[in-house]
Amino acid sequence: MSIEMKNEKPLEKELLLDVKNLKVHFDIESKSLWPWAKPGKLKAVDGVDIQLYQGETLGVVGESGCGKSTFARAIIGLVEATEGQVVWLGDDVTKLSKEERRETRKDMQMIFQDPLASLNPRMTVGDIIAEPLKTFYPKLSKTEVKDQVKQMMDKVGLLPNVINRYPHEFSGGQCQRIGIARALILKPKMIICDEPVSALDVSIQAQVINLLKELQQEMGLSLVFIAHDLSIVKHISDRVLVMYLGNEVEMGESKALFNDPKHPYTRALMSAVPIPDPRIERAKKIEMLEGELPSPMNPPSGCVFRTRCPLADESCAQTRPRLQGSITHAVSCLKVNF
Repeated sequence: MSIEMKNEKPLEKELLLDVKNLKVHFDIESKSLWPWAKPGKLKAVDGVDIQLYQGETLGVVGESGCGKSTFARAIIGLVEATEGQVVWLGDDVTKLSKEERRETRKDMQMIFQDPLASLNPRMTVGDIIAEPLKTFYPKLSKTEVKDQVKQMMDKVGLLPNVINRYPHEFSGGQCQRIGIARALILKPKMIICDEPVSALDVSIQAQVINLLKELQQEMGLSLVFIAHDLSIVKHISDRVLVMYLGNEVEMGESKALFNDPKHPYTRALMSAVPIPDPRIERAKKIEMLEGELPSPMNPPSGCVFRTRCPLADESCAQTRPRLQGSITHAVSCLKVNF
């Protein structure tokens, strides 16, 4: 992380994923009439670090456009990283050949935000779930593939008699169960969940979240869980990363971060979470953010949050803060001390 943190392991579990100073920058063509005008640079992710341990869930939160999904896609290889390392079980996958990287994908799978759009409408449910098996284990017989598909369908709560139906015949929640089955059919070590319940009704969201937690316990999965709903993140996550404008601003154990947020941006996010008790909800203080969200094409110097931060002074424009603290709670702010 270029991060000043104590080297501690949660419960001494195995480190699966170690992302170091990951950056994803996109070249944007200039709209200038002058032919010599240089293209712009959109800094979608600008130096983020995480560690993911066996069996844990890391929540990733932040407002729209902060780089959460781009960060997740860069980890799994759907977006090419501009700089940094993605170390999976000791190997930097950004330096592997295509064939070597393809092998790592058996252990790194993804569940997407839109359940229906992520499924091929011309394929049956059975073929969709079986596709990873056919890709990575082509020597399996049709009977073996079908048996494994039916077992996985049973795990995610799908009846075996729907194996020959098509995605458009299912509800959003059922389509997401199909997506989960497809991601789990190879028995991966890690699943990246990119806002997997944001397109679903509240009651269905709870069913899918509980299903993911059950499967995590049963299969020993590690999850990177991206979401806007902080109450869901609090419920499912062991640790939480807060992102702002492609940067990390705070990270820590879920209980510590939700009970005692340190960074001004995190405090503003937490204050916006509704509380079921109407008396407490009316009495609580909401910390409003002033100013406009800067463009990732031209982020502020120093601390990227300084243009909206109530604590900022001139020194914040000179130095870019890094996470400081421990793995249980770390904050990226020059004005916050532990």
